Amino acid sequence: ACKERAAELHDEILFRQPERSSLGDCPICLLPLQLDTDKSMMMGCCSKMICNGCDYANKMREFAENLRHKCPFCRDPIPNSEAKAEAKFIQRVEANDPLAIREMGVRQYNDGDHERAFEYFTKAAGLSDVDPCRKTAPTLCQT
Repeated sequence: ACKERAAELHDEILFRQPERSSLGDCPICLLPLQLDTDKSMMMGCCSKMICNGCDYANKMREFAENLRHKCPFCRDPIPNSEAKAEAKFIQRVEANDPLAIREMGVRQYNDGDHERAFEYFTKAAGLSDVDPCRKTAPTLCQT
């Protein structure tokens, strides 16, 4: 019985979910953000990572009350055009927001400009954003 329980405890420890992810917690529900980035989104107005559950709950509340869609965190109205959304995003990058700078690095990386992407990732890491370290490592290995 003791060996059986020890094996169960070993399995519990082995397969337990981590308390935190490197992405941090959702600032609304305070649950850890999933490592699967399809299950969260960055809000362009405030550069906060929000879990899809909080975004969905906010949309349902706004729909039920016939309200205009706003950011669930800062309550800024969601821009109604790509140009306005891009201007807000650039404003966050210029304000030295680490998450926005990392996202700019991802955009540069996806566009094939690895050198500029590396600069953005390095700047974001210097501003205490640890996630770009996952992106800069492959870039360092390629040079």
